[in-house]
Amino acid sequence: MRPSFSCRWNTPIRPVAIEAMTMSGSPALQTGDVLQVIIFRSFQLLCCGQTYAERTMILLTPSSGFFQHTNKLFLSEQATGVQLKEFVRKNAANALSMANMLMGMASILCSLNGHQHAACWLVLIGYLLDLADGAVARRLDACSALGAKLDDFADFTTFGIATSLLLRTHALMDNILCMCYVLSVIVRLCFFSSGIPFMYRGLPCIYSSAILACLSLLTGGNMVILRVTAVAMILFMVNQGFYPHDRVLESQAWKKVVYAGGVVMVFCSSFPPACVYYLLWSVSYILFPTTLWSCKV
Repeated sequence: MRPSFSCRWNTPIRPVAIEAMTMSGSPALQTGDVLQVIIFRSFQLLCCGQTYAERTMILLTPSSGFFQHTNKLFLSEQATGVQLKEFVRKNAANALSMANMLMGMASILCSLNGHQHAACWLVLIGYLLDLADGAVARRLDACSALGAKLDDFADFTTFGIATSLLLRTHALMDNILCMCYVLSVIVRLCFFSSGIPFMYRGLPCIYSSAILACLSLLTGGNMVILRVTAVAMILFMVNQGFYPHDRVLESQAWKKVVYAGGVVMVFCSSFPPACVYYLLWSVSYILFPTTLWSCKV
């Protein structure tokens, strides 16, 4: 049986380029109207036989304010969720770089207020964050010019200024040494691009900072040892030697275990074992850069 159609319109309808759904001169269906299809079965006895007929009634009604609001809210929530996920993907690595920078600024404040112990630990936390931000950016395909600049600023803050203040005393020569250390970090970050894939030119400043922070903790801030070490680290940073990219979280499994051990040590261990752990980690990179730490994915 041919279905019957019933149309009810309460508001003027603008014709749109939608065909059909018209009957007896009724206007076309407007975009945004709600199409309500109600199918019901009415059982009707025809003649003397047990024949059932199925009827379909299609009601074309304009969408009410409630339905429009609900639909817009649902769509906006979906769009917001997608935008939020995209924002997190693009800025997760930047957040780690910002956290590294905050560790550096906090370390600076601690050094200026005489809390050398806390300043050293904050540098070591920045060490872990710096190793993670590049890996996260590449993993999420979120590498950007902004991320590279943030990473450099964070490195300069934590491994340049904050680390140099671990050498600070009231002596003139120590202050000159602090300035030389900061300048060597600037030179290393700005001018020493090797042009060779997966290679640095000059010792990455995070390792020199980790060594100085660990020695400061282990020796109780012995300035003679720190001065000699700082001069050696400056020479390593400004030399023309090549060092492999230390993609610890993107390489062999044992390197990831080393990184996880560093996280455990810095948060769950007393400071002598943790300092020895980071000291061995950093010194091994200096002594065996290609043998142990070359990037083999």
